[in-house]
Amino acid sequence: MIYIKTLTSLALAALISSSALAQEGPQKLPATQLSAGMHLIQAEVAETQEQRAIGLMHRPSMPTNAGMLFVFEQPGVQCFWMKNTQLPLSIAFVADDGSIVNIADMQPMSEASHCSAKPVRYALEMNQGWFGKRAIKAGAKLRGGPWK
Repeated sequence: MIYIKTLTSLALAALISSSALAQEGPQKLPATQLSAGMHLIQAEVAETQEQRAIGLMHRPSMPTNAGMLFVFEQPGVQCFWMKNTQLPLSIAFVADDGSIVNIADMQPMSEASHCSAKPVRYALEMNQGWFGKRAIKAGAKLRGGPWK
């Protein structure tokens, strides 16, 4: 009986350790191509709760036109922070029709919360300043991915 409890405890400890190790490095997710006007974006898609929780953590850099699209099951006020995220990012909160609701700049390693101005199902993180440099503002529409 003690042997079984010890094995169970060891198995649980190994599982917890492997989860922690998996989160120490960046995740790599399948990507989809999006467009904002004439600008193309290669966005990794974070669809599960675990994928969304890890997001772009632990990445030292990201290509110019790369990003991460966060997909939620239903619309809600979505809030993001930058814990364990080394990159300065801009986030666009996106409505079901692909229109950008609002954009926020986020600082690396910060626990400050950045939220959508209204309920949305999508959020797109890009390198900080990406939207501004391309004059993409609230009201602009994204295409591709879920907005074909």
